[in-house]
Amino acid sequence: MSGSIPFYQKHHRHYDRGYRSRETESAISQYQQSSNTYSSHSSKSTKGIRAATYTALDEGGLSPLPKRAKPTYLAMDKENQIIGYVVPIFRGSHEFESGLSDTEEARAKESAGYLARRDLFARGMESERVEHKSRRTVVRESAERISLSKRIHENEEYHKRLNEDSLMHTPEFVIKPRSHTVWEKQCVRLHCTISGWPEPRVVWYKNNVSIDPMAKPGKYKVESSYSVHALEINKCDFDDTAQYRVSAMNSKGETSAFASVVVKRFKGEVDESLPSPRLQSRKFGFQAPCLEYGVKFETHIVEKFGVSFGLEGETLSFGCSVIIYPSLQRFQPEIEWYRDDKLLVPSKWVQMHWSGDRATLTLSHLNKEDEGLYTLRVITKSGFETHSAYVFVRDGDAEVAGAPGAPLDVHSLDANKDYVIISWKQPAVDGGSPILGYFVDRCEVGMTHWAQCNDTPVKFARFPVTGLVEGRSYVFRVRAVNKAGMSHPSRVSEPVDAMDPADRTRKGTSAPWTGQIIVTEEEPVEGVVPGRPCDLSVIEATKNYVVLSWKPPGDKGHEGVMYYVEKCVSGTDSWQRVNTEIPVKSPRFALFDLAEGKSYRFRVRCCNSAGVGEPSEPTEATTVGDKLDIPSAPGRVVPTRNTDTSVVVSWEAWPKLVACVSGTDSWQRVNTEIPVKSPRFALFDLAEGKSYRFRVRCCNSAGVGEPSEPTEATTVGDKLDIPSAPGRVVPTRNTDTSVVVSWEASRDVKELVGYYIESSIAGSNTWEPCNNKPVKGTRRIQSEFDYKTSSPALPRGGILHGVCLESGGNGVELTQHSSCGVGRHAAPHSPADTPLTHIANVSERVEGGGQNTDHKGHPTALNEGKQGKSASQQEPEPACGQETAKQVANSCTELLEPNCSQKESATELPDSRKSSVNASLEQEKAGERERGRRGSDGITVLECVRDAMVLAWKQPTFIGGADITGYFVDYREVIGGVPGKWHEANIKSVSERAYRVSELKENMLYQFQVRAANMAGVGIPSLPSETFKCEEWTIAVPGPPHDLQVQEVRKDSLVLLWKPPVYQGRDAVNGYYIDIKEADADFEMWRGVNEKATDKTFKKIKDLKEGESYVFRVRAQNKAGVGKASDPTEPVEAVTKPGTAEIVVNVDDDGVISLNFECSNLTADSKFVWSKNYMEMTEPERMTLETKGNKSKAIFKTPSEEDLGIYSCFVTHTDGASASYTLSEETLKELLKISHDHKFPIIPLKTELAVELLEKGRVRFWLQAEKISANGKVEYVFNDNVVHQGEKYKMNFDKNTGTIEMFMESLGKEDEGTFTFQLQDGKATNQSSLVLIGDVFKQLQKESEFQKKEWIRKQGPHFVEYLGYEVTPECCVRLKCKVANMKKDSVALWYKDGREIKVNEKLDFSEGVLTLEIAQISKKDAGIYEVVLKDDRGKDTSTLNLTDQGFKDLMNQVFSVIANSSTPLKIQSTEEGIRLYTFVSYYNDELHVTWHHNCYSFDDAYAEFQRLKAAATAERNRARVAGGLPDVVTIQEGKSLNLTCNIWGDPVPEVTWLKNEREMVSNDHYILKFESGKFASFTITSVSTSDSGKYSILVKNKYGTESGDFTVSVFIPDEEPGRVRTWC
Repeated sequence: MSGSIPFYQKHHRHYDRGYRSRETESAISQYQQSSNTYSSHSSKSTKGIRAATYTALDEGGLSPLPKRAKPTYLAMDKENQIIGYVVPIFRGSHEFESGLSDTEEARAKESAGYLARRDLFARGMESERVEHKSRRTVVRESAERISLSKRIHENEEYHKRLNEDSLMHTPEFVIKPRSHTVWEKQCVRLHCTISGWPEPRVVWYKNNVSIDPMAKPGKYKVESSYSVHALEINKCDFDDTAQYRVSAMNSKGETSAFASVVVKRFKGEVDESLPSPRLQSRKFGFQAPCLEYGVKFETHIVEKFGVSFGLEGETLSFGCSVIIYPSLQRFQPEIEWYRDDKLLVPSKWVQMHWSGDRATLTLSHLNKEDEGLYTLRVITKSGFETHSAYVFVRDGDAEVAGAPGAPLDVHSLDANKDYVIISWKQPAVDGGSPILGYFVDRCEVGMTHWAQCNDTPVKFARFPVTGLVEGRSYVFRVRAVNKAGMSHPSRVSEPVDAMDPADRTRKGTSAPWTGQIIVTEEEPVEGVVPGRPCDLSVIEATKNYVVLSWKPPGDKGHEGVMYYVEKCVSGTDSWQRVNTEIPVKSPRFALFDLAEGKSYRFRVRCCNSAGVGEPSEPTEATTVGDKLDIPSAPGRVVPTRNTDTSVVVSWEAWPKLVACVSGTDSWQRVNTEIPVKSPRFALFDLAEGKSYRFRVRCCNSAGVGEPSEPTEATTVGDKLDIPSAPGRVVPTRNTDTSVVVSWEASRDVKELVGYYIESSIAGSNTWEPCNNKPVKGTRRIQSEFDYKTSSPALPRGGILHGVCLESGGNGVELTQHSSCGVGRHAAPHSPADTPLTHIANVSERVEGGGQNTDHKGHPTALNEGKQGKSASQQEPEPACGQETAKQVANSCTELLEPNCSQKESATELPDSRKSSVNASLEQEKAGERERGRRGSDGITVLECVRDAMVLAWKQPTFIGGADITGYFVDYREVIGGVPGKWHEANIKSVSERAYRVSELKENMLYQFQVRAANMAGVGIPSLPSETFKCEEWTIAVPGPPHDLQVQEVRKDSLVLLWKPPVYQGRDAVNGYYIDIKEADADFEMWRGVNEKATDKTFKKIKDLKEGESYVFRVRAQNKAGVGKASDPTEPVEAVTKPGTAEIVVNVDDDGVISLNFECSNLTADSKFVWSKNYMEMTEPERMTLETKGNKSKAIFKTPSEEDLGIYSCFVTHTDGASASYTLSEETLKELLKISHDHKFPIIPLKTELAVELLEKGRVRFWLQAEKISANGKVEYVFNDNVVHQGEKYKMNFDKNTGTIEMFMESLGKEDEGTFTFQLQDGKATNQSSLVLIGDVFKQLQKESEFQKKEWIRKQGPHFVEYLGYEVTPECCVRLKCKVANMKKDSVALWYKDGREIKVNEKLDFSEGVLTLEIAQISKKDAGIYEVVLKDDRGKDTSTLNLTDQGFKDLMNQVFSVIANSSTPLKIQSTEEGIRLYTFVSYYNDELHVTWHHNCYSFDDAYAEFQRLKAAATAERNRARVAGGLPDVVTIQEGKSLNLTCNIWGDPVPEVTWLKNEREMVSNDHYILKFESGKFASFTITSVSTSDSGKYSILVKNKYGTESGDFTVSVFIPDEEPGRVRTWC
């Protein structure tokens, strides 16, 4: 029996030592037989020795060996491999004692003499005591040393085998270090796991420079523990951006792994979730306390720099001195410089210096871009201090007179691997003549040679630079040219990398000291052919180039995609690929070399490793020209006003303003750096008395347009005069609470803005302003006076003095006029009689400051200059008879009862109001009764500021059969509870149900009404709203949401929609809460729907009761809290109406995915409204909407993840027909799979293409389809060539079973390649391929040839089972084989080592087995055995190798049979010692015997003995209660109780007494004793009933714990017998 050998035994020193010991026994016997041949025989026999027997050294002692070379006890095999130890064998025979040759004896004597002489001369005459040992002692000590070394080595090898990883091998990374991107001041930790034996040495490198943690203490920390190695970088800064390498090395080899660390710097606001590089308090501008050492730094900036002026090309330096207290050397401030609030960094143009007490900024080679506001910020741990001043840069002198200035802000607009688009700003000075164009220069980074990119000047301020080398960096500059000459070059741009944007996004940050660019490649994944790109558009088109942009496809797989761009001339279908060689990776591309004036269409294809996808939808025809053109001149330029040193200029476009002194032609640009967007600009610091003209230029990214027409000359210093006082002021009439005042306009006033009116109580000299805004009218009705108030209302006898506020006079509306005078206001009605919902009292107005009021107490007029002078105080005129009826009718719009009896010398207010109601009020009440059938329309206020209010309202329940086209809002003031006249708030209708009413008065009360309009006209107004006060909201929480709508009403759910509140509060709205209650429930029954706020403006409400009516409201929240609730919705009944349908998703045969909705109750005006996430899709880019009859369909163009969301459809002019469908990511994947299956149907296969070998080595290729029709076709393809039925190929196609086969007789070298079966059944297709190349093909070809040879072999006599062997139980070796297809004349011949073996027995082929037995096998039987079968049909041969390892394996089986026949081991005592022996049934001369001492069994037995011994000791010495305690003790009250028990334990246990599970303490009542470590006593003196209970004694030592329990019952003698008070 032969078996596999474990790999670790093949190189073991004691491998197969059991059988090698038999060779040792054989060698011993040979030593005893012939000692004369010892030397030669021992040298031969030791080569075969694998192990030594140490227990046989029991013979007599021999003399020691002579001194010679140190003997070795290592046994070697033929390959000089160490396979065991050899122990010298000594016998007590005379022959062996004299076995040394004469030469050896002479050598021994010579060596002894040499040693004697050496010792003599080395130690002088010092004698040495030599200890003589017997040969037996020497041999025993030597054997013990060898045995000990062997056991140590075996133990090491055993443990190595237990841990396979500890075998010697090169280091390997189990876990590699991972790259990190971190912010500054953060810590990063790189760690990895490395295996290897011997233990590898690990070294960390930064940019190939080894890291020494001791060189920078605290910066780096290197750790190694249990094969896990880590490098920690503390407080990363930008210099730590690098590539890090970890190297592991041992004696077997070295390996390395890499990781990159990128450190980013903060820009702009610091994310508070990350560790801040500075204190957060700095951005709030106050001094925060220092958190370190309790020190607070005080910073003072002295010797501050002021406004500076420089000239282009010069060097400018400025700075400040900084004093910091206390001054600590180790704490230095952080100095930062800003230009226009942008942090400056050191560069070629900007140098910063800090000397310890002074901060200096140096600007080298000044440029117009350096102009701006510079700020110095000094930052300490306690906060920061700043100082700012402006730096002006004057234009430098041009090389040529009249040449323009240098262009500004040169930067890269777009970059790719073959082009870069450069953009810049126009020069600040054009030199007096238009700029003709620009020249662009480029220079490779690190070089000094500048190359001009364009031969002719470019007109626009952007240019595509081509012809760049991919992967290199460039800088650019621009020069402007006009008719006078060339400008200076601009400042060079930042370096731009010529590489694909997709690679640039993945490029690792290069360390400042290296030029490495690290691009991380994705792991390869099995990909799919990508889909079509989407949203392809032309984003920029000029006569030089066209820029395309698109979005990646949704079905692009897990790997990245690249793109091919194609173009074709409009009107043709000849598409030409633009980037034929290398596809681009970014979703944008610039096309050059297009014919100007021609129209092109473009499309894009995606590609990856799986193939090229379908093209995108082509773009619209694009004509190559200039979409981006230089703007035209602005409109009319008007200098609207001027003062001593300023002029305000207005125009009709975005400008670059140019000014010129009148009489010259030298135009100078005013806003040199930044163009303004507002069509209004103020010019300051003009020379007083000089005349200027102005003109404006428009600009865009293409350039600066032509200038506008110059204005007329404007002289600076022609100031506006203060207007004179108005003319005579006359109070024409008055009522209970109002006075009409008129006056004469001011004369000779330029640009009059309006008038202010003031009032004063008669007899007082205190004047109060009546209006906040000036108006141009000369008539005013002041209706805010109340005789009960002092100011600003007018009491009895008061005089209104001044002018009215607003033209048109909408202050008093309810005043009756007649031809004879002025009537009075009607008294207010009760809430039951008034049409208003509420009656509000007039509140006192408190006017703010800042009025243009003369402090001397006189009315003033106002123009655009300053406030005019006060008019003189006028005497009041009579109230009646001063105006005609026409004038009165023009002053007031509504009439009351006439009252002409009021004529007084002074204008006084009447004592009481009239109580009768005029005709107009009666008419309004009738209107209110008419509109009562309409119900309330829920007008609410969404936001309120000082002069405006935002209103919202509900849609009317009846819309008149047509869509509402808009709404009109009316408003009126409410003064003293009396409403005024209605005014229109909007002239044009608004489509939304919310509107901002502007130009209201602060702190005034207003009512509103809304009218709806449709194609038939404007409807009747709604009921007046509640009375709202116009005052600015300052609450922190948001206002109410509005426009609540309900859709998708079902029996158990509905969807509620709303709009966000207009008023956001102190912070932005971050969520909404929905409340619900039954329609007929009380207000207290409102309850919340959602526990957590939702950030959506819609919510699906579930778990409703069928048939129940509900109302809903919404509340918004921000960081400050939850705001006011919205108005509730109308009651909604939870019921599924008949005919309700849901949205159905469908995939047609072409793979088009669509959402379908059908409505059965359409009207003529009904429309289907589709929404995504409940936002209406009017013109969706990614969907197509189709409606036919009562069905509507939303078709997806290119479904992708961008289309995920909730899709809903609402049908107008129905009873709320609506439904929704949620498209999730899982649903989309399933739909895309179905779409792909429909678009590209496949024939399903039961099995893929496979290959098998048939008889004679024939090759069969086959597959089976699940189902295929009679029209199915198959093409057989080999290496892209179709093969057909012929001599080489045989095809078979069974359409009933779907089995497709192709047969080949054999395989040749030319048949290596790919075999493909292509199936087609109508539109459905499929294919399956089988690749047979390399080792796979060679193995199949070899197997085919073998099968063919086997078939030929089996045509004659042959072996079914080849020659083998077995060992019989009688220890005989039997060689046997099994044959077949034998005839009578067939012959079987046996051979050994090429010589025929004569077999005595006659061969019998009846059973087909041939045997050959070897009775006593020995080494002479080793050899090569062969059996030959032959007859006239052929010949077959079988060989068995029984030499070397084969013979050893055979003998192992023989020895195994002998060992199994041995008797149990017996022991016999003799005078020499103990004899161990056994008997075997069979014996072989090659048998080797080995004795083993099983030390491991002894160790186990000894360990078990120790455990049992410890357990017995613990049981014997554990603490226990030996006895003496009763179970129950009954005792009479007043007696004493004493109990004693025996305690045992070693060591002496601890004793604890418990009562009712609580520990007891010894005292006068309870006496607890423990004496002599054995006796524990328990005594209760004078027992009482409270002593009844359960008592326990607890003893414990280190070996265990035990307790004893007893119960004490105390009884009272007077009680009846049997009634014992016991503890329960």
